[in-house]
Amino acid sequence: MGPTSDTVIIGAGQAGLTMSYWLTQLGVEHQILDRRHSLGGAFQDRWDSFYMNTPNLALDLPGMPYDGDDRDAFISRDAVVNLFRRYAELIAAPVHTGVDVTRLSSAPGGGFNLETSLGNLRARNVVLATGAYQVPKIPALAAKLPAGVTQLHTHDYRNPSQLPTGAVLIVGTGQSGGQIAEELHAAGREVHLSVSVVPEAPRRYRGQDLIYWMLETGKHGPDYGVNALTAEALPSPAARFAPNPLLSGIDGGHAIHLRELGRRGIHLHGHLETIDDGDLTFSDDLPERLGTVESIFAQRSGRAIDAYIAAAGIDAPEQPPPPPDNWHPLDQAELNLVDANITSVLWATGFKLDFGFVDLPLVDEWGYPRHSRGVTETPGLYVVGLPWLTRHYSAIIGGVGLDAEYVAGRVAGD
Repeated sequence: MGPTSDTVIIGAGQAGLTMSYWLTQLGVEHQILDRRHSLGGAFQDRWDSFYMNTPNLALDLPGMPYDGDDRDAFISRDAVVNLFRRYAELIAAPVHTGVDVTRLSSAPGGGFNLETSLGNLRARNVVLATGAYQVPKIPALAAKLPAGVTQLHTHDYRNPSQLPTGAVLIVGTGQSGGQIAEELHAAGREVHLSVSVVPEAPRRYRGQDLIYWMLETGKHGPDYGVNALTAEALPSPAARFAPNPLLSGIDGGHAIHLRELGRRGIHLHGHLETIDDGDLTFSDDLPERLGTVESIFAQRSGRAIDAYIAAAGIDAPEQPPPPPDNWHPLDQAELNLVDANITSVLWATGFKLDFGFVDLPLVDEWGYPRHSRGVTETPGLYVVGLPWLTRHYSAIIGGVGLDAEYVAGRVAGD
């Protein structure tokens, strides 16, 4: 690791590597620093049975498009980690692993100083590619759980044998919460699930995997006046942190439906409101929550995809709405941990961004970088790979390279 560099990329996940590819194409000298000791990004933190929720068709990386035979299949955690390692080798990415950047500040005379675990570095430009899954978000309620209850964030969960014998409460029904609930139930564990309002969605829609349409609508929709999947169309800044649809790549890929989990014997509850000496109280709006979860897709993403298909004149079969599901859960708003034999709580409550090491004006009141297409308000400082940086696809493998190409052009031009 040299003491100076034209450009430093912080983070060697999908965003950092795609930035490296484009900078190399433009002849910009650069280095990539990653605090991990091995390549593979945050996917190395996923549980043992994790599979990608995006199909192989969305694994296109600049300079390494997907060329396999099964575009609609899904790959495992270890396979996606190996994918990044192959990519880094293919593009000869100048990566330095095991380097933790502890402070980023302005340098006298211009550029930036980077204080790292291996010494100081100076750069003319810096690209923040630290990812969307930086710090596990754990609610304050966690401190009120009795000491004898095992609690983990999904970031630290690996497999069912990691948890003590007994029932498990999972708080949150995003992709991690839904998939781990299925895994624990299949392993014979009794599972309680605190339901959030993450939207359900069909795994396949109008003849294609849903992610195919999300990418196509995000990339090409604006050409036809369909802007619903662009950052400018978000109803509020908070929507940048909205979770992805409740889908799974396990067993060839499938949608997860909460009522179906309930029919299988998983106990559904509302939002976890209070914990008092082992007594848990949930919101009493579970039926309304389920109705919301089931309706969001048709009202938002589905409508945008339909509009794009119509505007672009694409021949795609119509997809009738799913038949109404009349199964109703027992709305249990109170639960005692001992009586329910709950010995473990998994917090499937997502992640938050952390730019605390950046000693420069950067984030807004939501903790999200202020930027225009990845160009921040500080000259020479850029950001890529965040959800909704420009469009819905900005944080996923098949889309991050588009933002990175633009940012790389600005780095070279500026």
